Order: sequence, then structure tokens, then C-alpha cells
Amino acid sequence: MRIAQSWLTEILQRANDGWSVSPAELDAGFVRVGLEVEGEPEQLPEVDGPLTIGRVSTIEELEGFKKPIRFCLVDVGGDEPQQIVCGARNFAEGDLVVVALPGTVLPGGFEIGKRKTYGKPSEGMICSASELGIGSDHSGIIVLAEGTAEPGDPAGPVLAAGAGERDTVIELNVTPDRGYCLSARGLARELACGFDLDFADPAAELGLPSEKETWPLEVTAESGAQRFALRRVTGVDPSARTPWWMARRLLLSGVRPISPAVDVTNYVMLELGHPMHAFDAGRLQGGLVVRRARAGETLTTLDDVERTLDPEDVVICDDRGPISLAGVMGGASTEVSADTTDVLLEAAVWDTLAVFRTIRRHKLPSEAGKRYERGVDAAASIAALDRAATLLAEITGGSVEASLTDVGSAPVMPTIAFDPERPSRVAGVGYPAGTTRRRLEQIGCTVAGDDAVLLEVTAPAWRPDLTLPADLVEEVLRLEGLENIPSVL
Repeated sequence: MRIAQSWLTEILQRANDGWSVSPAELDAGFVRVGLEVEGEPEQLPEVDGPLTIGRVSTIEELEGFKKPIRFCLVDVGGDEPQQIVCGARNFAEGDLVVVALPGTVLPGGFEIGKRKTYGKPSEGMICSASELGIGSDHSGIIVLAEGTAEPGDPAGPVLAAGAGERDTVIELNVTPDRGYCLSARGLARELACGFDLDFADPAAELGLPSEKETWPLEVTAESGAQRFALRRVTGVDPSARTPWWMARRLLLSGVRPISPAVDVTNYVMLELGHPMHAFDAGRLQGGLVVRRARAGETLTTLDDVERTLDPEDVVICDDRGPISLAGVMGGASTEVSADTTDVLLEAAVWDTLAVFRTIRRHKLPSEAGKRYERGVDAAASIAALDRAATLLAEITGGSVEASLTDVGSAPVMPTIAFDPERPSRVAGVGYPAGTTRRRLEQIGCTVAGDDAVLLEVTAPAWRPDLTLPADLVEEVLRLEGLENIPSVL
């Protein structure tokens, strides 16, 4: 799991005004609560020189070369537009872009200068995210949403997106038993425990209206689906672009921005740990049915591969048959496209074993599948759906319909009778009174009962691994610091 330090800091500052630490202290904070950090925190490289915002005025397609080349005039706020030769295809006239003017030194010591190339003068570079050291995506240049900035504005503050001059990316190796840490929400909660901070859970339901059913739905018992929820966003502007603050967080997490609908679902997955899917509602035919696949059925997935389904696969169907491989990949027939104006958002929780087997059967690993294999918090499904619908409506000018389809529920977690003195006895350490209750509440447990007798502890839905008193002992010892337990013969 790769994540920007600024994202975690922003979440923690909601309940701890002004809180911040250095990258080294952040690294140590994760290690303190038992998370494994991969290598050193990666500080984003500096860009030296005149990096600015530009607007593409005109594009001339140059012919006669082995690859597509464009000669662009770009307004950078001066008296005359800048002449720049560029090979990228993902921008158009009128788009806001990031321009490295002559004299700019990009990461790696690459200095931009004036030159003649492909028979045209070029006075700068229109930059991609990878050229600026923001992620590894080099599939196209950065195109900013309208209103982000004006031509001639310094690009540095825009690219930092409130993160300061130099952000840091940290990568963690999340073990299978701690799937909740595959999210900004889970990692921020762990840091709150490690630094003994208050925590404001970002997975809060927004209370959006749910006056009627969004879309007809049937979930069969054989599917093993724990929860399946739908919300609809209409009036989506197909030309809308993902705002840079969101695209930046996706890039730094290793996810390539594609379009607002896709980016919102990926963003909420990274933020709350709940995978989602977006259907083009205009391409759906009839109600949805969640069931096991039937022998001989096929599905063309989003990677344009026709797959023969196995009766163990769980699929989402409309009147035509399978349109999505549950928890793994959507289908091409209902894919959100450049013309989509009506989006149906899905937040579902699937049987972990079914997803595990489907991924390996079809050789389709994914970020969503990685989370479903480890378990997803069904109690956060509506919060994730509300968050995604609200973001998509804000970005695209659409409207969230006052309706909700919600089948299933979060699991009822068992209550564990627990002796608050047990962690002290196991560790051989005299922990202060109240330590057990405080630490268990920090990880999200509901704790009732008398500290002098027995506690009644109910684990949160995102911690299905907490089923025995020994599991609770381990959590208290972990957060109090395993390094503080003495070695005594």
C-alpha cells in the first residue's frame, strides 16, 4: 500500500488541529504499531526553475513521422504564446496544462532548454506526472480541471495541492490479517493509536435521502454476497475532468487517473478500503440479479477478453446475462464511457473465498480483489456509496438521486468477556488502570462493563480477526509497545 503522508496528516488533523510529524517520525510510528514499512519514505523530488500553468491555444498535427507529433502554441501568461512540440495525445485546445519553461530542471537533472525538433522550434515541455516525479504514470501529460489555475500561475503550489512544497510517499507491506490497513482510513487509525491521538473516522454516513429503491435488485443466497448497495447519479457532464487534488493522491498511490466516475470509485477504495464499481445506467437492461454463473456463460470483461465462466464464479446480471464478475472486474457492455451521463454506483461485500478462487481461475489480480480477499467492512458500505456519489456529483455537476437500494447488512460481531488485567498477566507488565479499555476503544471496539470485574468487548466489523480473549491481549500489548515487555528468566 503506497500513500502520501499529506493524506494521512489531513485525516488526523480533523481531530488533532495542527498535528504533523517528519517522514522519519511517521515511519517510526508505523513500526511502533507493528506495520512493516518497505524501504525509506520517498520524498518527492524538487523541480527547480520556471514551472508554470499554461493553456493550449492551438494544436497542429505534424505529418511524416513514425509517431504522432503535435506542434502547440501555449499561453503561459506572457505577451506571446510559447511554441512547444509534444507527442502526447490526451489533451486538446483550451486545456490547462503544466509547462516547464526553458531553465527548468526536472527530476534527474534534466534541464529544459530551447531547441528545434521535428522541424519546429520548441521552447519548453508540456509535462506528465512521471516527468515531475509524481507517480510513475507516463501515459499522457497532466490536464487540469477548468478553474484550477490561470495561465502564468506558478505550477508548484497547484501541484502540491495543499501538501506543502515536498510531500512524502510511504509504502507498507500489509499482512493478510490486517486488510483494513489497505486504506487511508485504516492507516490513519493505526497512527492515531501509535501517537495516542484522537481519531475522526472518515467512514461516516452522510445521511443522503433514500426515499425509494434506486434500481431493481435480487441477491440470491447462493451468491454468498453479504451486502449489495446502489446509488444513482444523473446529469453527469461527460467532459468533466477529475480535480488535481484527487488525481494526485491516486498517482502517488500508484493508480492511473482515467475519468471522474472511475477515479471516484478508486479514490473511495483507497480512502475507506471499500472497493466500488460504476455502471453506465443507460446501458443496463432491466433489473440486476446477483447469482452464481451457469455452465457455458461468457463475459467480456473491461480488458476486452471474453471469459468462459465457471459455476463457482459470482456474477452480476441484467436481462441479457452476466455484466460483471463480482469483486474482480466489470464487464465491457456496461462500462462508463466518454458519453456516459447516468451512473449507477455499486458498493458490495462478497464472499472472500469466492473472490479468491475467481481471481486465480481467471488470472485477474486487482486492487479491489486484494481487499475482498482480506475482508471488507460491510458496515462502511453506505458511507462509501454516499461519499462516492457526493464526490461524483460535485465533480461532474450531476445530481444524486434521493433513492437507495440496500440488500444485506453488516455482520453481528460477537461480544467477548474479557478480564482487563489479563494483558498485564500475559506480559508481566503492570499496565496502569484503564489501559485495556482505552487501547481497545482506540482500535474501534465497543467496551462495556466494569474495569474491576469483566469487560464486554465487541470488535468492529472491520476486525473479523478479533474473536478470542487472546486476540484482545495481543492488541493491547502491541499498542503499549512489544519492545517495552522485559525479557526475564
